[in-house]
Amino acid sequence: MNFGGLFDWDGVVIDSSKAHEESWDLLGEEVGKPLPDGHFKLGFGRKNQVIIPEILKWTTDYEEIERLGDRKEELYREIVAAKGVDRIPGIEAFLKNLHEAGVLCAIGSSTPRKNVETILAMVGFGNYFQAIVCAEDVTQGKPHPEVFLTGAMRLGLEPSKCAVFEDAYAGLKAAKAGGMKAIALSTTHEEGDLQRESPDLIIPDFLDFDVAMLERVFG
Repeated sequence: MNFGGLFDWDGVVIDSSKAHEESWDLLGEEVGKPLPDGHFKLGFGRKNQVIIPEILKWTTDYEEIERLGDRKEELYREIVAAKGVDRIPGIEAFLKNLHEAGVLCAIGSSTPRKNVETILAMVGFGNYFQAIVCAEDVTQGKPHPEVFLTGAMRLGLEPSKCAVFEDAYAGLKAAKAGGMKAIALSTTHEEGDLQRESPDLIIPDFLDFDVAMLERVFG
């Protein structure tokens, strides 16, 4: 196949929203700081370096942002280790389908690499991805397209030959800004709300999606 797939992680490969939201709640309690109403959806798909100063408005001090972000991710991994994590319905069969068809795939996520590697070891999807691009690999987070452009480069593909699978507004903006096809999953936001980002396709999950349908997205 002459096209590739770039997958956001949370809400696209795994259903981790409850664990992430719980980790923010625990962090807020731990440090005695308030969480604004609606903060979680506003921050979905964004780096902690944006969430903490701009959405939570906890601090603008760089070292404190890094400390709080690291602690939040520690809490997240503790929750996942204790409770496990769900996969997005149909994702394993779809990834296997892509692998058998020779479609190259990469992860492009705003989450720290340690989170992705921890959960990849749990769910066993490592062989399906030829590249992993995480928060540490880029200087500009979504909606800037750097994470997906880096993923395309590591796969050796032109951006226009890549389809991005995303559930967050920021990620869909990044896909479009990078000149890629944007396939939205309505796992975090309602289909009607996702329409505002003009994705090429909206799907609820991967249960009824296959390589042939992806190929049609490229026309």
